[in-house]
Amino acid sequence: MSKILNLAKLDRKLKRLPDMAKADIKAGMEAAADGVVAMMKNLVAVEDGTLRDSIGWTWGKVPKGSGIVAAVKSQMGNDLSITIYAGSTEAYYARWVEYGTAPHKNGGMYAGSENPGTRARPFFYVSWRASKKSAKRMVRKAVRTAARKVAAS
Repeated sequence: MSKILNLAKLDRKLKRLPDMAKADIKAGMEAAADGVVAMMKNLVAVEDGTLRDSIGWTWGKVPKGSGIVAAVKSQMGNDLSITIYAGSTEAYYARWVEYGTAPHKNGGMYAGSENPGTRARPFFYVSWRASKKSAKRMVRKAVRTAARKVAAS
């Protein structure tokens, strides 16, 4: 039977890993989310700024009325789950700006009139697709750095 040397020391390091690593990993995830959000805010069409101001990221649930761009969930627990979103109860029209609307006949007060629709002005998924690779790279780097830091201690 083989004997593992310094087992207690290894066990202490493994227990310390989540606490020490979470701060570094969170910082990397925040930096990646900030980059995606900044690109989205630069690309969004602005009239009064309501839609632009509704774009953000959160560690918890997104605000009511928001559309989710990306959600990254950790294997280490729910406290390392981040969600990037756009829209709110005031900026409920985010999806219409992103995808546009089709021409149609109006109903209600303006029944029978023609609505020409709106063209799509993408800002949402375009930003995510352009930033996804670098965001993943930033998070992987943060995880590697945290693991090296724990291994060195």
